[in-house]
Amino acid sequence: MSSKRILIVAGEASGDLHGASLVRAMMRKNPGLSFYGVGGGRMREAGVDLWADAGNMAVVGLTEVLSKLRVILSVMSRLKKSMRFQKPDLVILIDYPDFNLPLARSAKKNGIPVFYYISPQIWAWRRGRIKTLGRVVDRMAVILPFEEPLYRESGVDASFVGHPLLDAVQVSSSRSETLRRLGLRDNVTTVALLPGSRKGEVTRLLPDMLKAVRLIAGKIQPVQFLLPLADTLDPAWMESRMQGVDVPEIRLVRGATYDAVAAADAAVVVSGTATLETALLGTPLVVIYKVSALSYLIGRMLISVDHIGLVNIVAGKTVAPELIQHQANPERIAAEVLAILGDADRRRIIKEELSQLREKLGRPGAARRAADMALSLLQRPRG
Repeated sequence: MSSKRILIVAGEASGDLHGASLVRAMMRKNPGLSFYGVGGGRMREAGVDLWADAGNMAVVGLTEVLSKLRVILSVMSRLKKSMRFQKPDLVILIDYPDFNLPLARSAKKNGIPVFYYISPQIWAWRRGRIKTLGRVVDRMAVILPFEEPLYRESGVDASFVGHPLLDAVQVSSSRSETLRRLGLRDNVTTVALLPGSRKGEVTRLLPDMLKAVRLIAGKIQPVQFLLPLADTLDPAWMESRMQGVDVPEIRLVRGATYDAVAAADAAVVVSGTATLETALLGTPLVVIYKVSALSYLIGRMLISVDHIGLVNIVAGKTVAPELIQHQANPERIAAEVLAILGDADRRRIIKEELSQLREKLGRPGAARRAADMALSLLQRPRG
């Protein structure tokens, strides 16, 4: 296969992780490929020429996008121009549908094949998008088992490739080794805090999480806390969010997220990919979610699933308690964590259910299978 230039776009931390794995898998099969687009540090390390940093474009909720609209539109305009004038051989889109679907339409107009990896969650809301996807996407790799029949019934060429987290979520050290390396004790109850990968959601959720920490520490002694920091967030910025707050010490962790979460007895996790990561590590968790009041009201009208946490959606039942909007307050967060920590039988059952969830996510090798699908599009004649 001759050298090809590919536009790839991932708009969030999880997309950056999966995008990097996909790029590496494609490069192993064809070292002559070149990539440019939107992503984060992992995609840059994989060899992508980043035209924009995903961290500067990440938002949560329907109204929060307004604060970054100028940046988002500027990046979109630049990428659309590149499709008209530089004519990449393939466009790869990773989740991030509000940004990526307009790009897919533009690619289609310019005769560029589109590969969508990690589909929009049309099963949760805005199901009408499936018709658009059928018109503008040439092939789609889905990562949840129930998505393939849903898309295929609507005429979308979709294939279940397994979940990429099965390859990514790996632990490199034991609980005792991890805690010792972090300067924590291995015989002490440990709680992990995962407030998100976007500044907006951290700003919204961290204050209540910190108040919950104080309540938990008031009920359990000794107890220790750790906070794995997302790659999209600056440690100094996170520390500034925690200064002046009267809580027990919280150990910030950078670069060893999976080891840290696996070492915890329980975790408080913002809804999103992190809930599945925590589940695959076998750590009992409480899922929290909060957006602006307007976003919440709009979401209530549009969302059509019983759960918001991916861990519960995949399991098909409540494995992890969910605290949404006003329920995500310090008292409720602390109460749910304490209920898990205080019941050994419940923790055992949760761990068993988390183990069963892993089996539903398919086999390892998602990036390799997705790479084969993407490369097959490069071999098609351009329309």
